[in-house]
Amino acid sequence: MTSTKPSGQDPAPKPKRRRFTPEYKLRIVAEYDAAPAGDKGAVLRRERLYHSHIIEWRQARDAGALERLTDHRTSPARPKKHPAEAENDKLRRQVERLEKEVAKRDAALEVLGKTHALLA
Repeated sequence: MTSTKPSGQDPAPKPKRRRFTPEYKLRIVAEYDAAPAGDKGAVLRRERLYHSHIIEWRQARDAGALERLTDHRTSPARPKKHPAEAENDKLRRQVERLEKEVAKRDAALEVLGKTHALLA
């Protein structure tokens, strides 16, 4: 049977993650809070948001942390690591993982050796 999809091509581009400015967050929270009970869902649908967004943004606003309203994980102001430092971190994690695997193998070999000595 032949495929209708062209091979090697992704039919849709990968969607980009949305980013919200602190001003947008404050405006939406204020609009949501001012909306009558029946219209709150309409605000969320129009903006394609979840109620959890409003809760998180309101808590940050009430805590007086306007800078907390920006997502520091995706913010363009996030400092980038130097490529050598990023490579060092990657290699360090790899070494730790491999050391754990070696420790597991050593423990298994020790048990195997004791079992062999016991049966011999």
